Amino acid sequence: MGDNFLSQEEIDSLLKKSMEVDNMEEEKGISDEEKDIMGEVGNISMSTAATALSTLLNKAVNITTPQVLTTTFKELVAEFETPYILLQVQFESGLRGTNVLLMNIRDASIIANLMMGGDGSNPNEELSEIELSAVSEAMNQMIGSASTAISTMLSRPVDIDPPFTQIWNSGDEMSLQGIANDTKIVRISFRLNIEDSEQFYVQPGLHKN
Repeated sequence: MGDNFLSQEEIDSLLKKSMEVDNMEEEKGISDEEKDIMGEVGNISMSTAATALSTLLNKAVNITTPQVLTTTFKELVAEFETPYILLQVQFESGLRGTNVLLMNIRDASIIANLMMGGDGSNPNEELSEIELSAVSEAMNQMIGSASTAISTMLSRPVDIDPPFTQIWNSGDEMSLQGIANDTKIVRISFRLNIEDSEQFYVQPGLHKN
């Protein structure tokens, strides 16, 4: 895999894995080769998302190499300490499944503050309505840019439905539209670094139908 391009064989493998219906034969998860492909997809798409955020904040934004693993929604939730903000979109065409972007409230507060002309210091543990609106717009543009990057990689249109945003304040509230606790997902996590700010831990996830 080189720079921003996948071979046709890698694209075919990705499409096959993304389009297939989950069944009992998938209990072992995805192969190492498929993890490499998903890591490349995550790296390219989220680099594009970082560029979108950089434009919004007028600051350099970089990401680390993504880490890829397969898990279930229940296992994913068990690792979280609330509160978190979540943005979820369904693929409308080109791919089947759900794309999710997660960010903890403290980091979201820093981004919202920077968007509104602040310096990102003294982040809040709760978001005001205006901060929620600002960071939701940032996440919306990030995930939209990521979907555009996937479309370019696959040389086919990839459209998404309007995003759905929610805040998880407790473990009891952790749920996703159309995703059960035992749903298998691909988790791609990385550190996001904003110029003159702390590193953030951001976690997009791809649910495969």
